[in-house]
Amino acid sequence: MKAKFAAIYDSLKDTFGYANTMQSPRIDKVIISTGTGKIDDKKKLELIQDRLAKITGQKASPRAARQSIASFKLREGDIIGYQVTLRGQRMQHFLDKLIHIAIPQTRDFRGLNTTAIDEMGNITLGIKEHSIFPETSDEELSNVFGLAITIVTTATTKEEAEALLRHIGLPLKKVEVTE
Repeated sequence: MKAKFAAIYDSLKDTFGYANTMQSPRIDKVIISTGTGKIDDKKKLELIQDRLAKITGQKASPRAARQSIASFKLREGDIIGYQVTLRGQRMQHFLDKLIHIAIPQTRDFRGLNTTAIDEMGNITLGIKEHSIFPETSDEELSNVFGLAITIVTTATTKEEAEALLRHIGLPLKKVEVTE
């Protein structure tokens, strides 16, 4: 882990003028979430929870509605999704699997937009089918659900975050400069 951290510092210190290795940005955590919506079937909810656990290596925690919305027939406290927060070794393993195995299996993939990086240095990816991960390749197509993956960094600007994400291997689109 220290070797990777030093490599990030060495590659970014000239560009951003870092004087200390602790100034260089790093990945803080990865959050994987999915919404269940109006699914009332307990078996399908268990399947979603099980698949998230297989993909991430960690049990998913249920997320409840914060307030009631009558037009959606939603009551406060109803389960509306599941979320997993990864840090440390599990985060590194998941990012490695995402970058080198899952994203290349996406159909017609041409790179991630750099506009997905927010001003605080985080990026959120939307994945339409969870079946791109190798742990779930043997399942039925009727039980496919989407995921939102947020990579939280310690970068202070969008440019630092983009440089960090490119360094770890996230396939971002090349920015074309038009004059």
